[in-house]
Amino acid sequence: MISSVCVYCGSAVGYRDEYQQAARAFGRALVHAGMKLVYGGGRHGLMGEIADAVLQANGYVIGVIPKLLLEKEINYRNLTELHVVENMHERKKMMADLSDAFVALPGGTGTFEELLEIYTWAQLGYHEKPLGLLNVSGYHDPLLALLHHAANEGFMRYDYISLLQVRSDAQELLDRLQRYVQSDR
Repeated sequence: MISSVCVYCGSAVGYRDEYQQAARAFGRALVHAGMKLVYGGGRHGLMGEIADAVLQANGYVIGVIPKLLLEKEINYRNLTELHVVENMHERKKMMADLSDAFVALPGGTGTFEELLEIYTWAQLGYHEKPLGLLNVSGYHDPLLALLHHAANEGFMRYDYISLLQVRSDAQELLDRLQRYVQSDR
């Protein structure tokens, strides 16, 4: 049973309205499913959009932010819980520990780094939590192509690609992640 989902996403909103709409829809879907949001604690970009959507729907939001970013005042101030940690490594570990599943929305290098690290941990057997990509307007298609390229070139196993549940609809993705938890991988 998934009670909390860690979301990795951009601290910018991107150029397409669909990105903001998808972040808000995913936030509402989390609340509808009775799941908590775990995220990086930021107030800007898609991070702020998803936190807004969850809070506006009376959901539960857990932010985890490094002290340096808190000092730059980029944190969201009205979260249900806010954990302040020393650095990005502590942030990622705490977010992973607090979460039952992981989902990446559109974002930049920070989003990619966080997703790929938790994806690697799954491949190595450090966790068996489900991983998802909310593929808004095909945003993650180049990443998926790169993963297939790596498998085609012998740098990763093809079955690792199936660890990522990919959907373009928030509710469908959450449903797929829930079914993943209930199956025997």
